[in-house]
Amino acid sequence: MVDYMKELYVLWKPVFPYLAMHIEELYGRKGGTILDVGPFVGVSRTLVERTIGNAFLIATFPRGMGRFLKQEIVHDTGDIPYVFFETDPSLDCMRDHSVDLVIFRGAFFFPEVFVPDIQALHRVLKPDGVGIVGGGFGKYTPPSLIQEIGERSRDLNKLIGKVNISRISIEATIISHNMERFCEIISDGGLWVIIRKQKS
Repeated sequence: MVDYMKELYVLWKPVFPYLAMHIEELYGRKGGTILDVGPFVGVSRTLVERTIGNAFLIATFPRGMGRFLKQEIVHDTGDIPYVFFETDPSLDCMRDHSVDLVIFRGAFFFPEVFVPDIQALHRVLKPDGVGIVGGGFGKYTPPSLIQEIGERSRDLNKLIGKVNISRISIEATIISHNMERFCEIISDGGLWVIIRKQKS
């Protein structure tokens, strides 16, 4: 399974610049601490190039992805002061109110591999922080690129265990965790939950 995740990372590299444009738009600011979470990290490297954020954390799971992702991302970005660590969806190793932006691609679609903890993602956000959680190509990725990698991407996702999930199912998950006040579901360029932590 980890080998399929590694191939998927490489396959999606050309998508990152376009997906980063969508994330930048949703985030709506320049500075801050950015946390990239899970096995499908990497888009934050383009945010670095676009001078979005000034501190970068990468939290990987499942076990086996961390070393590969560190090698790939450091190779692609050069001397960027990333902090890498292995964790799980609970993010227990992270302090409360410590990041401005959380990106968690693929969050809801691989329940046999991991289950996202929406409350944990909200917990680590600073007041006025933003979480972008879900999956898709983003609204700026050209159709020609989607067509070019789409078939292999679907095959790899299936091999990893991707399931189809509905907006209604995600809404039910949000409600069951009493997070509806903080979450908005959008379907531009995929299916995403936008978490916004309110200022006290």
